[in-house]
Amino acid sequence: MKGKGKKIGKAVLWMVLIVVAVIQLFPLIWLIDFSLGSSNEMFTNGLLIIPEKIRWDNYVKAFVDGNFLHYLKNSLLINSLAVILVVVISIMAAFACQRMHWKLRGLISTLLVMGMMIPIHATLLPNYKIYSELHMTDTIWALLIPYVAFSLPQGMFLMTGFIQSIPKELEEAAVMDGCGIYRIVFQIITPLLKPSIATVAIMTFLNNWNEFMMASTYLSAPTWKTLPFSVLEFTGEYSSNYAVQFAVMALTAAPAVIVYIFLNKHITKGVAMGAVKG
Repeated sequence: MKGKGKKIGKAVLWMVLIVVAVIQLFPLIWLIDFSLGSSNEMFTNGLLIIPEKIRWDNYVKAFVDGNFLHYLKNSLLINSLAVILVVVISIMAAFACQRMHWKLRGLISTLLVMGMMIPIHATLLPNYKIYSELHMTDTIWALLIPYVAFSLPQGMFLMTGFIQSIPKELEEAAVMDGCGIYRIVFQIITPLLKPSIATVAIMTFLNNWNEFMMASTYLSAPTWKTLPFSVLEFTGEYSSNYAVQFAVMALTAAPAVIVYIFLNKHITKGVAMGAVKG
C-alpha cells in the first residue's frame, strides 16, 4: 500500500507540474499561433486558431519593416557590454568586501546588496533629469549605466557566496609566490567562479533583454534604440495588422527564450550552489 501511495502521489505531482507548465507556456504558444495566421482569423471563436494558410510573410514583414537587424544589433551590443561589466565589477566588489580588510567594507557590502530592493523604474525621472543635464540622453550610456547598476547587486550577492567557499590558503600561497592583487583576483579566484559567472551573465542578459520603459524614456533618436522598439514600427501602416505585430513580438522574444532553454541548467545550478555555499 505504501508503494502504491507513492506512485499515486508522484502521478498527482506530475499532473500538477504539467498543468503549471501549460499555463506558463500558453501565452507564448498563443503568440506564435496567431503570428502565423491572418488578422481576420484572430476574431474567430476559440483561444487558438488553425490558420487556413501558414503566413510566413508576417515574419518577413516584421523582419524587414520593423528594422529588426538594427535594433537587434543595438540590443546585443548593450546587453553584452552590460554582462561583461556586471561580471567584472561583481567579482572585484565581492572580493573586496569578503577578503580585503578595510573599515567600511561591511557597510558598503550591505548598501550594494540593498540595491536589489530598489525598483528599477523608481529612478526613471531622477535619471532622466541627470542625463538631460549631462547631455547623455540618446547615447549608449543612458541604458548601459542603469542596466549595470541594477544588475550589480544580484551579481555581487551570488559572487559573494562562492568567494566565501574558496579557501584563503590559496590566496596566501599566491602572496607567498609574489602575486599581486590583480593576479590573485583574475588568475586564481576568477577561474574558480565559473558556475557563478555563468549564472550572473545569463540572468543579467535575460533581465535586461526585454526592458522597454527606460529605453523609451531615455531614447528618442533611433540610433541606440533596442529590440522592443521594433514593435512600435507597426503603429502606423500596420496598426490593424495584428498578425504582423505578433510576429515581431515573437522575433523579439525568441533570443531570450532560446538562451533560457539552452542555459537553464546553468542558472539553476549556479543559484543553488551559491545559496548553499553562501
